[in-house]
Amino acid sequence: MSTQDEKNRVVIFDTTLRDGEQSPGATMNLHEKLEVAKQLARLRVDIIEAGFPIASPGDYEAVRSISETVSGPVIAALARIKEKDIARAGDALKSAARRRIHTFSSGSDIHLESILRLSRAENITRSVEAIKVAKTYTDDIEYSAQDTTRSDRDYLVDLYTACAEAGATTLNIPDTVGYATPQEYHDLIAYLVARVKVPGVIFSVHCHNDLGLAVANSLAAVQAGARQIECTINGIGERAGNCSLEEAVMAIKTRSDALKVWTGVNTREIMKSSRMISRMTGMIVQRNKAIVGANAFAHESGIHQDGMLKNRMTYEIMTPEDVGVSGTDLVLGKHSGRHALGVHLEKMGFKLTDEELNRVYNQFKELCDKKKVVYDDDLVAIVQDQSQEGPQVYVLDYLQVTTGSGTLPTATIRLKKEDKVFEDAAIGDGPVDASCKVIDRITGINGELEDFSLQAVTAGEDALGEVSMRVRYGEAVVSAKGSSTDIVEASAKAYLNCLNRYLFLMKSNQPVGQQDGDAAV
Repeated sequence: MSTQDEKNRVVIFDTTLRDGEQSPGATMNLHEKLEVAKQLARLRVDIIEAGFPIASPGDYEAVRSISETVSGPVIAALARIKEKDIARAGDALKSAARRRIHTFSSGSDIHLESILRLSRAENITRSVEAIKVAKTYTDDIEYSAQDTTRSDRDYLVDLYTACAEAGATTLNIPDTVGYATPQEYHDLIAYLVARVKVPGVIFSVHCHNDLGLAVANSLAAVQAGARQIECTINGIGERAGNCSLEEAVMAIKTRSDALKVWTGVNTREIMKSSRMISRMTGMIVQRNKAIVGANAFAHESGIHQDGMLKNRMTYEIMTPEDVGVSGTDLVLGKHSGRHALGVHLEKMGFKLTDEELNRVYNQFKELCDKKKVVYDDDLVAIVQDQSQEGPQVYVLDYLQVTTGSGTLPTATIRLKKEDKVFEDAAIGDGPVDASCKVIDRITGINGELEDFSLQAVTAGEDALGEVSMRVRYGEAVVSAKGSSTDIVEASAKAYLNCLNRYLFLMKSNQPVGQQDGDAAV
């Protein structure tokens, strides 16, 4: 019997825009969320959880806008088992052709007693009432009880049975704190599938990665009868993150012989999606990450290289093309035109405005003068550096750093703001610290550096360095990247990009920083 059977289809529920955005510093603005949602539609995920509308005006607007503009996937919104939450979610979703309300409570005694202040019976009553309210907005209702892996199983049977009988069509069994092992989680799912006897209900799983087991647990659940996986691009999310979409999907595709299930995901859009999320959130994908890491299809060992030359199947269980990685690295040179660069970037998944393309093209030409070879990954770094929503309030025009034995690190920087030029200098604990202090002095806005990371984009002595920063401005936390063949210049660009993004978000009254009412399902 073919595995391409609807009963063997695993629904992919992407929560990058909701749970993924709860990663510290990963908050996206409306423009970015719309761009991500459109890419998720190209990826052909089944469901996009677009946000938590009651959490903030920005989240409500994101769900509403995505509902109006994105077609294909079901658009879902999160709501607590409170009527005001459900009404807000239903209103935000009203323009979606296909919509789902995802309402949640908790299942464990520690959650019920410490957070919700509810008895087990009260929790069932309120959950059932919430589902009935949600049914007035849509027939597609998902119900989750947080912390199921630390809950009494028989109570979960009673809770989920009542919710399914009330009208919930999907029952989600979250490992909220990433506590379970694969065998334990398999047994829990199998227990519930066997005992919650409501026809037509789909069992879903939502696994966190605190012990590095989110993907393994999700696949174990599928083998136990679950038919929906909740996941995020690059595995982003609260604490250690969520089940990685690309890893779960490619495991199902590559090992369909063992798992005997399938998804409708267009896997050739995986790399584009990964790069986009990295660019939007400022969160670097580690080089050795499965599927989308820079080294995922790299072979350095002599034995491996010899095997690959003879037969690539000796050391590759999937091809780079399967996930949208082109077979060629080398692209475009210093004599290439703006149009050719734009066409190539579009093939890579980047759709830039004319203004963004001009900025990218100018930096590309500068890079061509510094590097012998420009790779696709170099272009990705340039786009991440230059492609920002809104105008760049401040532009780095000049940077000089003086350092050495017995000399205090000193940075001299010149910034442009429209037709005005500002120049200043400062000393610091190091060249990067000095550069950040100069930018603070010139702009009059002091940022607090919360996170700094550096990686080489490509190999070689002339490799482009990419700096990712997370900077706090009061209550707001902003992430951005900067790239250059010079590490200090890359750092100054990243810091300046954080400032520009902060200024733009403040000017446009878009929410920044962490949201109120965040939920960890």
